[in-house]
Amino acid sequence: MRFDLALDPKDLQGLVDSIHQLHGYDFRGYTPHSLQRRFQFVMRRWGIPTFATLRDRILHETGFFHEILGHLTVTTSEMFRDPDFYRALVQEVLPRLATYPSPKIWHAGCSSGEEVYSLAILLREANLLQNTIIYATDINPTALGKARAGVYPTATIQKATENYRLIHPDGDFARHYVANYGMAAIDRRLRDHIVFAEHNLVTDSVFSETQLVLCRNVLIYFDVALRERVLKLFDESLCHRGFLAIGMKESLQFSLLGPAYVEVVAQSRIYQKRISCSQQKY
Repeated sequence: MRFDLALDPKDLQGLVDSIHQLHGYDFRGYTPHSLQRRFQFVMRRWGIPTFATLRDRILHETGFFHEILGHLTVTTSEMFRDPDFYRALVQEVLPRLATYPSPKIWHAGCSSGEEVYSLAILLREANLLQNTIIYATDINPTALGKARAGVYPTATIQKATENYRLIHPDGDFARHYVANYGMAAIDRRLRDHIVFAEHNLVTDSVFSETQLVLCRNVLIYFDVALRERVLKLFDESLCHRGFLAIGMKESLQFSLLGPAYVEVVAQSRIYQKRISCSQQKY
């Protein structure tokens, strides 16, 4: 089958507008390059030869749209991805979270949950998990279902073990999961401290005050206006002196929020809020 993968930017924008109106999912702030790649992947994966056919199926087949939704959102996740980041988190942030009686953490764009469980494991090892609530949110209900289940292929766990040892060379990662029949189930006691919920960073509002917000490798897919909107949302959630962790290729340097934050670990993109929302000017 021959594929016509040339997507006209105006046609693509029209489809995104229609998706927002019909299905309620807003991708209008995603960068054009990111949208191009995602829709082209769907066309190849489902054997759809033309953009017109893709558009008709998305607009007239609700089941098909929900089937491909996971490929339109950010779903990449890996346990202890970027070990240097997690080392910095353990050394610089967790000791300060320990000064709060009941820390609250928002992990936005949690995808299928691997990085949320990475955080929960480190909190457990720092004796902080028992008093902590982690809000793990994502726009994709399918990914959230996988996150809630907390069951992953053992190949995923093998890679996670390698990353974990770079953070805790003498730690015992195996005590945090049970492996059987080629799959590994995360310790249910870790899941007891995590609240998984659907949340749309484009349209939804803040739901709790938190001491730490993590949203790593998501903002790079947004245009400038949407990035500012999402960063402002995180700022409204964070308490005074709270921490914000973003992806290694992301930065607050050119954001309107930049002056309100100080870099705690520059190379790991961990920031601390230094003035309250009421003092900021947008």
